[in-house]
Amino acid sequence: MAGIGNFLRNAWNKEPVVTAACGLGIAALILPLVSPYTKYTIMLNKATPYNYPVPVRDDGNMPDVPAHPCDPQGRNLDWLKNIAPVGTYWLPHS
Repeated sequence: MAGIGNFLRNAWNKEPVVTAACGLGIAALILPLVSPYTKYTIMLNKATPYNYPVPVRDDGNMPDVPAHPCDPQGRNLDWLKNIAPVGTYWLPHS
């Protein structure tokens, strides 16, 4: 650990701009992996339909076509309504 500290100290003293750029680049690679928003982004992407319905002419024998475009289909998105708004913190109740 002391060797890494000495290397970073020397790099910061010689080239602070390059050291800061490398630090920001490493943070940009690591932060999405540990961010709590990544979980919700994955859940939203799974809930979003990949293929959107195309208007078709109903001949009476189409059980997989909804009667109306607003008919609820697919997964329930109530979990999305229960997420705290951005900027609020979940604190344990004491």
